[in-house]
Amino acid sequence: MAMWNETDSADTVQQAAEHVSRLPDLLEEQLPSLMQFGMKVIFALVVFFIGRFLIQWVRRIVRGSLERSRADRGVAQFVDSLLKFVLYILLLFSIATNFGLDTATVAAAVASCGVALGLALQGSLANFAGGVLILVLKPFEVGDYIVEDTNKNEGTVKEIQIFYTKLSTVDNKTIVIPNGILTNNSLTNFTANEERQLDLKVDIAYGADLQKAKGLLEEMLLAEESVLQDQEIRIFVDHLGESSVVLGARAWVKNEEYWPARWRLLEKIKLCFDENGIEIPYRQVVVHQGE
Repeated sequence: MAMWNETDSADTVQQAAEHVSRLPDLLEEQLPSLMQFGMKVIFALVVFFIGRFLIQWVRRIVRGSLERSRADRGVAQFVDSLLKFVLYILLLFSIATNFGLDTATVAAAVASCGVALGLALQGSLANFAGGVLILVLKPFEVGDYIVEDTNKNEGTVKEIQIFYTKLSTVDNKTIVIPNGILTNNSLTNFTANEERQLDLKVDIAYGADLQKAKGLLEEMLLAEESVLQDQEIRIFVDHLGESSVVLGARAWVKNEEYWPARWRLLEKIKLCFDENGIEIPYRQVVVHQGE
C-alpha cells in the first residue's frame, strides 16, 4: 500500500511539472490574443470616456437651445432625461461592436432584450407614457404645488423626468412619484391659478359672543395685507359641533402668500380672541358625581 502511494505521488508530481513546463509555451501562444483583447478593453474605456464627454456636451447644447426658445421647464427636463438615456444606449452599442460582435447580431440581441424588458418592465413603460401625457396635457408644470389625491403626497413640482416626477415638500423633503400614478389617478393643482382661497375654521364656545367673534374675524381679514380686498370676504357659521360653534372665514390671497398669510392669521386669531374673552374650547370630559 505504501509503495502504491509513493508511485502515485511521483506520477502526480511529474504531471504537475510537465504542466508547469508547458506554461511558457501556452503564454507565448496566447500572448497575441491576450494583447489584442487588452487593447480592445483599453480602446473601449477610451471610447466610453470620450463618449460620456460628448454626451454631456450634446446635452448642454440641447438644454441651452431649449432655454433660448423659452420651452417649458418640464419639457426641457424630460427631453434632457430621454436624450441621456438614448445616447448612453448608443454608446454601449458602439462599444459592443468594437469587441468583434456583428452589428446585426447585436441589434437582434438588443431587440430581443427589448421585448423581454418590455414584458418585465410594463410599469416603467406606463411611467414613460405617463411622462409624455404630462408634457402634452399639462395637468401641472414645474413650480406648481400639487396633491396626489390617492396617497396624499403633496409638494412643489421640481422635476419631470421620463419615468418619475419629483416633488419638494414644505419641510424640504423630496418625494419621487411614478408618472403612471400621476396620470392614472386624480390630483389637485393648487397653483393652476394665480389666486387661492384661504379657508379658515375656528371653534368658539357656545357661551361666547357669536356676533363679536364674527366681527373680530372680519376686522383681522380686512387688516391682513396679503388678503385681496377686491375679492369677496365671508364670515359664517360653518356648523354646530358637539362642544363648540365652528366659524368659517374665507378670503382670497396670491398663491405665494397662502401659507404665510394662513400662519399669521391663525396666530392673530388666537391672541385677539384671548384679549376679547372669546373662548376657544378644547375637548374635555365633565364628570358629575351624585350625592
